[in-house]
Amino acid sequence: MVAENFAEVEKRVCAACERAGRNRSDVTLIAVSKTKPVPMLEEAYAAGARDFGENKVQEIMDKYPVLPEDIRWHMIGHLQRNKVKYLMGRVVLIHSVDSLRLAEEISAQSVKHDVDTDILIEVNIAGEESKFGISRDETINLVEEAAKLPRIHIKGLMAVPPFVDDPEDNRGYFREIKELSVDISAKKLDNVSMCMLSMGMTGDFEVAIEEGATLVRVGTAIFGERDYGNKL
Repeated sequence: MVAENFAEVEKRVCAACERAGRNRSDVTLIAVSKTKPVPMLEEAYAAGARDFGENKVQEIMDKYPVLPEDIRWHMIGHLQRNKVKYLMGRVVLIHSVDSLRLAEEISAQSVKHDVDTDILIEVNIAGEESKFGISRDETINLVEEAAKLPRIHIKGLMAVPPFVDDPEDNRGYFREIKELSVDISAKKLDNVSMCMLSMGMTGDFEVAIEEGATLVRVGTAIFGERDYGNKL
């Protein structure tokens, strides 16, 4: 079932790119595999998935050594500073940087492990109290400060807009994130590229692509509903 689901999502990504006049190669489809057992990830891999997203450091630690080496792991969940060291050299991108203190820890651990780490700044674009991320108004300041740190590179923004029944309801938020990235890019800050926008999930990834997403995080549409009782 995972293979069929992945193929269907891939078709929808292609269609959204076509509608937006974008190349399919401009968008990375991340299979969000949180709580899913290794055999399901293997099915997705066999179907062509190479980018996988996890919410918890422990799941990356458990899955990383038993799955193919060419998988690109993305840390997409809230990250505690004391867990940063475990991600060094294991992930291609940390999407969820929402404070200078976290950026400083990622920088310190990157220096210690002699690696470079790409990060995104997480923006709580709708100002929801239940969500992590910084406010739109605080974003530019955080980007400017984090960009000064060694061995980390700011590649763009991440957004988690509200859960909605109609994906059109989030189009405005996606547009705001895109506009914010353009504003930041115009400042031509050293060590900041704004080439990545991580936004859009199962319920709204097509709208996100139409509004400029370069990374979409799709879990349920590929793997089905989450099962928190699953063991790895």
